[in-house]
Amino acid sequence: MSDLRNALGSTIDAAGKIILGKERQIRLALACLLARGHLLIEDLPGVGKTTLAHTLAQLLGLEFSRIQFTSDLLPADIVGVSIYDRERAGFRFLPGPVFAQVVLADEINRATPKTQSALLEAMEERQVTAEGETRRLPEPFFVIATQNPSHQVGTFALPESQLDRFLMRIELGYPDRDAERALLAGGNPRERLAELQPTLAPADLQPLQRAATEVHVAPALVDYVQTLVEATRIDPAFAHGLSPRAALALLAAARAWAFIDGRGMVLPEDVQAVLPAVAAHRLNRVQGNGHADADDIAALIRRTPLP
Repeated sequence: MSDLRNALGSTIDAAGKIILGKERQIRLALACLLARGHLLIEDLPGVGKTTLAHTLAQLLGLEFSRIQFTSDLLPADIVGVSIYDRERAGFRFLPGPVFAQVVLADEINRATPKTQSALLEAMEERQVTAEGETRRLPEPFFVIATQNPSHQVGTFALPESQLDRFLMRIELGYPDRDAERALLAGGNPRERLAELQPTLAPADLQPLQRAATEVHVAPALVDYVQTLVEATRIDPAFAHGLSPRAALALLAAARAWAFIDGRGMVLPEDVQAVLPAVAAHRLNRVQGNGHADADDIAALIRRTPLP
């Protein structure tokens, strides 16, 4: 396991050479994968959302598929269709792009709600039902969805049920001046991406995911998570609080974050590190009709006593 931990560190380092100045976001994305969740990246076009997804798939050696979401995309374009095979005198199912280990749902909020919902069963059950037959998806199965800010033209807001399927939502933001200078001097990141060699094998990922679930959580730490979740439910600033599923997601993400740091137990700092990514997209403000932001989560952490 120590060799796999070292390879995980090499993965973060290698990704940092492509996505410059965004080590925290890279670590969050890996923590999301280790926790067997799905990742939503929301930001302006051109800041590296798609490149991050490509980078992770390349470094982990996983089968990669990209779905470009548009207003005319149909659910069958994602799941697959059955076609008539003359030689067999019967119908044959052609799997859609969702049958991959890493699926990039690019600009997911440019598709209609009906098409967005085609991913719901796949993300939650890790299977799809088409033509009356249920088919399992490959393991591991990791959806990375990108979306543009909702105020941009041609976007459809993701329904709450779909947002809740994403364990984390992160933003990349603009690079700092030094990182952007290095980016400009280094040329197109996509060209360097093609030269990346895998740092982990697909068979390595499931042992890492199992090890992340075994990270110890003390009873006092569970109390802390419960207190944080209960605080969101009584806070008048939020329309509704975090659900039990969100609490489980928070614990899983904190375990994965601690595992990446090389520790065998979860600290309150691990919960605080992942809380904005896990909770913000699940909390709606009463005022402003928007989701919680980093300031809201920081205030929540300040108000909640440490165990």
